Amino acid sequence: MCPLKKDISTLENASGGWRRRFSGLVREFPPSYFAMAMATGTLSIAAHLLGIPFVAHVLFVVNVVAYVVLMGLNVCRVVSYPREFFADMISHQVGPGFFTFVASSCVLGSQFVIIYERIGIAAVLLAFAAVMWIGLTYAIFTAFTIKESKPELVDGISGAWLLSVVATQAVAVLMALLAAHWPQPFRLELNFIALSMWLWGGMLYIWMISLIFYRYTFFRFSPGDLSPPYWINMGAMAISALAGTRLIQNSGDAPFLMSLLPFLKGFTVFYWATGTWWIPMLFILGIWRHIFKGYPLKYDPQYWGAVFPLAMYTVSTYALANVLGLDFLFVLPKVFICVAFLAWAGAFWGLLKRILFHLRGVS
Repeated sequence: MCPLKKDISTLENASGGWRRRFSGLVREFPPSYFAMAMATGTLSIAAHLLGIPFVAHVLFVVNVVAYVVLMGLNVCRVVSYPREFFADMISHQVGPGFFTFVASSCVLGSQFVIIYERIGIAAVLLAFAAVMWIGLTYAIFTAFTIKESKPELVDGISGAWLLSVVATQAVAVLMALLAAHWPQPFRLELNFIALSMWLWGGMLYIWMISLIFYRYTFFRFSPGDLSPPYWINMGAMAISALAGTRLIQNSGDAPFLMSLLPFLKGFTVFYWATGTWWIPMLFILGIWRHIFKGYPLKYDPQYWGAVFPLAMYTVSTYALANVLGLDFLFVLPKVFICVAFLAWAGAFWGLLKRILFHLRGVS
């Protein structure tokens, strides 16, 4: 074979290999990968609130890129592999991960409001997230209800189910943020919807955490069962507390919120205290998993589901301390932003290595 034909053949083989790898990536792409955008955006907001603007802006750029790339990959998947895409949506194990679409959109919208005051872009993201929330909520839970073949509780439920709570509260947070910038009567209406979402998210958490805690304590629990999304046990409460602080801040613009102010403050502290209780428990279980049981600590896309709660706890604690005048709590965000950033850096480094190995054709 002449050198030119050999080079062309080599390029064709390489091109075919790249297409096969990309096709395989798209086909198996997990819907919960949007947790990366949730974690990155929330950490950016935390950095902004704690007076670290450079980090906030850098993470904002990273989050925009991540959000666009993740959305592009999911569009490619639904177009090229609709059977796999919708099969995941009605899977008890995978389906709840689709709620990261909603939460990441709202977190990005919150960044636009808090860091840049770009209200129009945030409103577009809210509209998109609200439509997705309605569609996913009723599609996923209807499918879980009517499907004939269902897993046992021990195999079907995990902390990832609480992503539905996170998505609900993320919509409430962004609505409350935008309500403060919109004129009446839209401000009143948006605050009412945000309040309703906040309350529904709390009820949904009670339903689901009861099943999750039951699964914890009455079924065999191996190290492999303790997947990173169990950190959402805490993250769902942290974002619920954050939504409560936003409603408290908006109480001066909505008489019905002012009449509920003691209730809002009480339940916001209730949410925050519940999330705080989970933190030592989750660290203890993590030590049991990786140190006592020797479970390998290697990159998994699910680890973004553990980074997000740490960043969200930072933001919610800062907001709680600020709105209720609890100055002694300000030390916690300063500690947890360091923990959250280390966790984010570790997950991001693992992602970069995974991308490099994938480009080289290494599994």
